[in-house]
Amino acid sequence: MLKDFYDESEPIVHPEAFYGKKKHLIDKCLIIFSSEIHSYLLNNYKCEQIALITACNGDTPVYVFEYKGEKIGFYLTAIGSAIASSYCAEANWISGARKFIMFGSCGSLDYELTKGRFIIPTESYRGEGCSYYYAKAADYIKIPTADQLEEIFNELKAPYVKGKVWTTDSMIRETKNLVADRKKEGCIAVEMELAGVQALCDFYDFTLYDFLEAGDVLSESGYEADGLSEANHNLNKLFLALEVALRI
Repeated sequence: MLKDFYDESEPIVHPEAFYGKKKHLIDKCLIIFSSEIHSYLLNNYKCEQIALITACNGDTPVYVFEYKGEKIGFYLTAIGSAIASSYCAEANWISGARKFIMFGSCGSLDYELTKGRFIIPTESYRGEGCSYYYAKAADYIKIPTADQLEEIFNELKAPYVKGKVWTTDSMIRETKNLVADRKKEGCIAVEMELAGVQALCDFYDFTLYDFLEAGDVLSESGYEADGLSEANHNLNKLFLALEVALRI
């Protein structure tokens, strides 16, 4: 278990110092990892930029578009728990969104179980650092919306499997022993954002809906990356996320 950094005293750094007063422009927002999915939205829907997440190494626009009569926001997030969590908090401040749908790729720890199915995480192993600033120390964090997301997937007849996942800060340190340990605990996939983003959403009372698509495969005997590009950019995830957004 990592050192407990959780503290409830008043923060010194506040979003208002960077963005001014909080805005409320939208309620729901997609957290997108794929540049191709992001471009697809910009090229195929009438999108309006409503906010800007700013940083010295580049800015990230927040857009809104209409899907089946409902306004939905989206932005292209960074990879990694700490930055993805920060983007989520800033997106809330500058747009008002409190319901986030996050969908991306992951590594499978059980190929036969995840093949051809989306993954609905029920818990995430906190193998990163950000979550320990937003939640008291524990090995796993629960994903409160897993059952609700399962109901939606059943309604949409989307293939899925539910299970524990592992959030790591470093994909090149997913060692044989760590993979074996997580598999023994029942983890079926590994990714790099969920534990931190979920902890932040719990802390600020946002609602996070997360699902994954496995691409690469990790096992104690080796690594296979053949399906990674397809899992990263598969548009089916987008269309599923949009239908989820209509139902939450």
